[in-house]
Amino acid sequence: MHRRSLDVQVYARADGLFDVDAMLRDIKTQDTPLELGTRRAGDPLHEMSLHLVVDAKLDVIEASSSTAWMPYPGSCDQHGDAYRQLAGMNLLKGFRHGVKERLSGVKACTHLTELCQILPTAVIQALAGTVIGTRDNGSQEHAPFQIDKCHALRSDGPVVQTHYPRWYRGGLAQAEPQALPASSS
Repeated sequence: MHRRSLDVQVYARADGLFDVDAMLRDIKTQDTPLELGTRRAGDPLHEMSLHLVVDAKLDVIEASSSTAWMPYPGSCDQHGDAYRQLAGMNLLKGFRHGVKERLSGVKACTHLTELCQILPTAVIQALAGTVIGTRDNGSQEHAPFQIDKCHALRSDGPVVQTHYPRWYRGGLAQAEPQALPASSS
């Protein structure tokens, strides 16, 4: 009946910055009646994009948006330069909360604001291993970025114990064995 596609692409630039292009597209499998006419099956109901320029610290330097397909032309695309408010934010430090404060509800487009929520992890994934250190080279003062950022890479878990033993912080596997109660026989 409905397909929503989210696409995020990150490009390295010659100037050391990164372009982030994110798109949300909704497509219906049946003709959809709208106030301004019928949207044919297979034509996008929504096709909206965000473009960010970020630096290696994941600070947003520039931000913009565009809307190619929408249910209410002349209204949906009239949020002006609302997404320029993303400039100055950092994808790692309160980004999702800041987006909600600055762009939720009638302040901007619901779909583009939702699209913002996936940007931190998508950009981290793009830069992991190149810009963001993910390996333990033995001389680091701090644990690799991803430790304690998800369930599998928790510092007391088996993945960290096996692959990042220096940063392993124990867990149930290191608990002292309990003495068995004395037998009454």
